[in-house]
Amino acid sequence: MSTRIGIVGMPNAGKSSLFNALTKAGVEAANYPFTTIEPNVAVVPVHDERLEAVAQTVGASEIVWDTVDFHDIAGLVAGAHEGEGLGNRFLANIRETDAIVHVVRAHGDENVVHPEGSVDALRDIETIETELVLADLEQAERRLERVTRQARGGERALIAEQAWLAQVVAELQAGRPARGVALSEEAPNAARDLGSLTAKPVLFVANVDEGSEEIPAAITAHAQAQGAGAVAVSSRIEAELAELEDDDAAAMREELGVSESGLQRVVREAFALLRLIAFFTAGEAKPAQSWHLRQGLTAWHAAGEIHSDIQKGFVRAEVIGWRELVDAGGYAGARERGTLRLEGRDYTMSDGDVITVKFTP
Repeated sequence: MSTRIGIVGMPNAGKSSLFNALTKAGVEAANYPFTTIEPNVAVVPVHDERLEAVAQTVGASEIVWDTVDFHDIAGLVAGAHEGEGLGNRFLANIRETDAIVHVVRAHGDENVVHPEGSVDALRDIETIETELVLADLEQAERRLERVTRQARGGERALIAEQAWLAQVVAELQAGRPARGVALSEEAPNAARDLGSLTAKPVLFVANVDEGSEEIPAAITAHAQAQGAGAVAVSSRIEAELAELEDDDAAAMREELGVSESGLQRVVREAFALLRLIAFFTAGEAKPAQSWHLRQGLTAWHAAGEIHSDIQKGFVRAEVIGWRELVDAGGYAGARERGTLRLEGRDYTMSDGDVITVKFTP
């Protein structure tokens, strides 16, 4: 299943411009047919220079990028948790995502009207976070009431879930996000069943003036206090760049003093927030493909990302770091050097591993 990222923010924060840039980037992706699943969902390829080097080294037939789904969720306003501005529907959309990209206006373009009449990044952040906390509190209190009744039967997991939910409610009542409450080992499904908005990882995207890559200090400090990530992007410039050919876009970035694509920066930081690592499959005259896996998982889990049948029939895996493969000039050279390893199902995958799974059909 593709990684799902929800884009949230105040109206006119720059969400739509960022989403449009992501959409156009998806359209222009070579070797990947752009798809808009719904009008507000864009599937964007996750480019990785390491896979390009691997593909060239082994003589792959094509490159197939892993993808991330970006959901453009309409602007939230004060009172969204009570349905203001169709808030209930938008909050439900956020619950379906794996992480949140919170776009915050940090530019001074007077031609863009601010719904509050002035630019104040921390005030805007607080508005959104308050709505998410209040929506979570309402849901957590209902869940706690139901589980409390069920826990009277003495079932250990329900008693543990009741205790965990009580901690979550206390945090939310204090205006703090649910991610500050440790998961319960005795009730491992409690967090999933609650579906908390404020437990999701957050990446703050400061929508800055064109040519700037500096994150405002106030946003950086707030992100650090929340255990969140932060990047700076000019949504308007990125939307314009996405319409250009690659060479023209690179020239314009150089002219503006922007070091890299803000879109790829957003994608990279969002994946880092989710503690995902990349691994690759590639062979001569076969597609070279990128995949992503939760950090700390094994070769057996990686096989499952490729195909469930491969995971079921897992026998062993040939594994090599992408750099070692490129330096060796391919698999034959890696075998001669002894850098192509045979690993079992419990091998912990590393970022940049190239894997070939041997399995029984």
